[in-house]
Amino acid sequence: MSEGVLVIDREDGVATLTLNRPDSMNALSRELRSRLTATFSELRSDPDTRVVIITGAGRGFCAGLDLKELAKSGIRGGDNASVPGDYDIVRAMRDFDRPIIGAVNGVAVTGGFELALACDLLIASTQARFADTHARVGILPGWGLSQKLPRIIGIGRAKELSFTGNYLGAAQAEQWGLVNRVVAPDELLPTCRKLAADMMSCVPDALNAIKGMIDDGYHGSLGDGLRMETRRSNEHAAGVTAEMIAERRAGIQERGRSQK
Repeated sequence: MSEGVLVIDREDGVATLTLNRPDSMNALSRELRSRLTATFSELRSDPDTRVVIITGAGRGFCAGLDLKELAKSGIRGGDNASVPGDYDIVRAMRDFDRPIIGAVNGVAVTGGFELALACDLLIASTQARFADTHARVGILPGWGLSQKLPRIIGIGRAKELSFTGNYLGAAQAEQWGLVNRVVAPDELLPTCRKLAADMMSCVPDALNAIKGMIDDGYHGSLGDGLRMETRRSNEHAAGVTAEMIAERRAGIQERGRSQK
């Protein structure tokens, strides 16, 4: 088990990755993004790891990019986009050829929402909530949300979430097909581990190949959309300053508290 911003627990073929910045709702600092990317690259080379589970420590799954950090340093092309670079989490997850289960224990916001969408399937706690606040922060999604979310829940529902920044509760997320199921908080990880065990009872090569077939077919037309999103996200990021992010951060935090 590794400590620090990312806790890694390997047992019986399952690697459970716990985002470990509970005081910041597991916001994706540069350090955490780097650790996640490196970990997926390492796990890809580990034949003993058959399934990965991602969850968050404390009350949140992931609050997205660390706006407090970005308010000091500004945003760079590649900070929030799937382009080759040190912090390319989603590409590392996409290149991982075995199942990834998202155990959404709390809020999954903006970049955290995109991290959840990069998983193969989602199991949500009753305390889970999802929100896309890209438009409120004043940045564009770069990890696939603008292309994946409409394909999962429908274009109208996706636009409602992205145009408003409003929260989507766990029960409605299940109704909309965003998550596979909703369980009590203390049942979240046991449910995910049971699913992982069911997956590992399959023939490994066949399971991994089927995942590849599903993903390749699904991304047949999605690829062009993802490349477009990456290009536009990087172009837009060039005009976003640290001061702009700092000014918007307080309003986003207050709005999140008021929508509990």
